[in-house]
Amino acid sequence: MTGPTTRELTLRGVVLGALLTVVFTAANVYLGLRIGLTFATSIPAAVISMAVLRAFSGATIQENNIVQTIASSAGTLSAIVFVLPGLVMVGWWADFPYWESVAVIAVGGVLGVMYSVPLRRALVTGSDLPYPEGVAAAEVLKVGAGVGGAEENRKGLAAVTAGGLLAALYPLLAKMKLAAEEVGGAFKVGSGGSMLFGGLSLALVGVGHLVGLAVGIAMLVGIVISFGVLLPQLTAGSIPAGADLADFVGTVFRQKIRFIGAGTIGVAAIWTLLRVIGPIVRGVTAAIAANASRKDGGIDSLDITERDIPIGIVGGTILASMIPIALLLADFAVGGPVAAALGMTLVSSVVYVLIAGIIIASVCGYMAGLIGASNSPISGVGILAALGISLLLLGLFGQGGSEADTKALVAFALFVTAIVFGVATISNDNLQDLKTGQLVGATPWRQQVALILGVLFGALVIPPILDLLNSTFGFQGAPGAGENALSAPQASLISAIAQGVLGGSLDWYLVGLGAAIGAGVIVVDELLKRSGKGALPPLAVGMGMYLPTQVTLMVILGTVLGHFYNRWAARQSAPEFAERMGVLTATGLIVGDSLFNIAFAAIVAGTDNPEALAVVENFPASLLFGIAAFTAIIAYAYWRMRRDSAAA
Repeated sequence: MTGPTTRELTLRGVVLGALLTVVFTAANVYLGLRIGLTFATSIPAAVISMAVLRAFSGATIQENNIVQTIASSAGTLSAIVFVLPGLVMVGWWADFPYWESVAVIAVGGVLGVMYSVPLRRALVTGSDLPYPEGVAAAEVLKVGAGVGGAEENRKGLAAVTAGGLLAALYPLLAKMKLAAEEVGGAFKVGSGGSMLFGGLSLALVGVGHLVGLAVGIAMLVGIVISFGVLLPQLTAGSIPAGADLADFVGTVFRQKIRFIGAGTIGVAAIWTLLRVIGPIVRGVTAAIAANASRKDGGIDSLDITERDIPIGIVGGTILASMIPIALLLADFAVGGPVAAALGMTLVSSVVYVLIAGIIIASVCGYMAGLIGASNSPISGVGILAALGISLLLLGLFGQGGSEADTKALVAFALFVTAIVFGVATISNDNLQDLKTGQLVGATPWRQQVALILGVLFGALVIPPILDLLNSTFGFQGAPGAGENALSAPQASLISAIAQGVLGGSLDWYLVGLGAAIGAGVIVVDELLKRSGKGALPPLAVGMGMYLPTQVTLMVILGTVLGHFYNRWAARQSAPEFAERMGVLTATGLIVGDSLFNIAFAAIVAGTDNPEALAVVENFPASLLFGIAAFTAIIAYAYWRMRRDSAAA
C-alpha cells in the first residue's frame, strides 16, 4: 500500500510514460487504420517501465503503475482513428488541422476521464466484473515488484516470461510466412453461404482464460446467430455466379450483419445502463460523502480507496468542457447549413455530447470489465454515437437538401461523433487501469491525474501521425486515394452510417432486427438468472454477433481451457497459487503478443513493407504447420502451468 513517502506520481514516471506514448500510439494508429484493430498497451508499458525504472533507486510498484496508466491511456485514445479519418473520406478535410484535431481528441478524452471517476466506485470497487487486462497488468506489476514469497514470485516471473515468449513465437512464424495467421474459410449453406475464421492469436486465448466461461458461451451464441442463421439467410439465392464466396459473404457481413450486431449491442447497452445506474448513483453519492469528509478532516481522513479527484472538480470540469466543445462546433460549422441555425444546433449538440457521454462511458466501462479493452466492440459504440447525432441533425434539418448541404451535415455529425468517441475510448481503458490501481494499492486521484496526462500526450501525438499516414498512403474511399491506401474499415463504416441516415439510404430493418434479438437475449438472461442456471450476458452475445470470428473464436477457446484448468486447480493442495499461475501464464500470452505487435509495427513503419519479415512466399504447408504449432504451444503452456502449480 502507499504511504507518506511512497513514490507514485513522479517526474521520471511521467517522462517515461510520455516517451512510451509516442511509440505505442504510433503503432496503434497504424494498425487501426490498416486492419481495424488496436491492442491494449497497459501490460507492455508495465513491463518496459519495470525494466527501465529498475535502473533507478526507489522505484515502486505504484510508480510503475503510473507509467503504464499514462501510456495505456494515450495508446487507447488512438482508437479515435475509427472516426476522425472519416472527415477525409467524405472529402470535408484534405488533411488533419493540427490544433483543431488536438482539441477534439483532448476534450473528448478528458471528459472520458471525468466520467470514469464516479464509475470507479460503481464498476470497479463495487463490482465483480473480471477486468482481464487490468488484473493481468496488476499481476505483472506484482511479480516485478516481488510481492509474495520469493519462490512464488520466481515461479510467477517464469510463468509470465514463458507465456510471453510462447505468444511472441507464433506471430513471428506467421510474419515469416511459415505459419498461417488464421484458419477457416467460407462455405455454402443451402443456397447461401457463411464463414468461420479463427485468428491464431495466443493473446486472445489468454484473454479468454481470464474472462470466464459465461462470457465465452454468450459470445458463442452470438456467433451462432450471426454466422449460423443470419448470414446464410441474407446470402441465400444471391451469390453471383463466379463470385469469390469469401469476398461475397465477407461483404454481406460488413454491410448487413454488423448493423444487426450494432442494434443488439445498442439494446444490450441500454439494458446494461439501466442495471448499473443504481451502483453509479451510489458511487456519485459516495463521492460526495468522501468530498465532505475531505473538507472536515483532510485527505488523510479518507481511506486510500476513497481518494478520487473531488467530485466538485469532476462535475465542474465536465460542465466547463461544454464551452470549448461549443466553440469547436461553432468554428467547424462555418459555411455550412448548421451556421444558418447555429444556436439551436449548438445547444442540441452540446446536450447530446453531455448525455451520450454519460451513457457511453458507463457502457464502455462495463464492456471493458466484461471482456477487456482490446476486445471490446468500441466501433459498435461509435456506430451508435454516429446514429444518434445523425438522427438529431435529421430532426433539425430534414432530408432533401443539396448535395453540398448533406455533405456538410455528415461532416458535422462525424465531428460530434469524434468528441463522443473520445469519451468511449478512454472510459473503455480507464476502468481497466483503475482496476490495476486497486489491486496494487494505488491512490485513485494520482492515477486519474496520470490518465489526464496520458490523454494530453496522446492528443498531441495522434494528429501528426494521421497526417503522415494520410500523405504517405491515403485512405480508401477518400478523393484521390491510391491503390496502397489504408482501409480504415471502422472509419469507413461509421461514415457510411452518417451518410445513410442523412442521405436517406440506411436500412433501418437491420438495426431493428438486431434490437429485437437483443431484447430476446435479455429475456433469456433474466430467466436463466432467476432459475439459478447461469447467465447469458447480453453484451457478450452482441459482441459475438458484431465482431469478426477472427477475434472471438480464440477468446471462446480460452474460456473453455481456463474453465477446465481452474477446475483442476481447485483440487490442488494450494488452489489459490495454482489458479494464480494460470492467470500469470495467460498474462504472459497477452504480454508477448502485444510486445511483438509493437515491434512489428515499428519494423513495418521503418521499412514501409508489411512483408518485411517474410522468408518464403506461398509456403504450401503453412496452414498445417500453423495448426500444429499453435496447438503444441497451447498444450505446452497448460502442461507447464500444471507442472509448476503441482510442484508448489
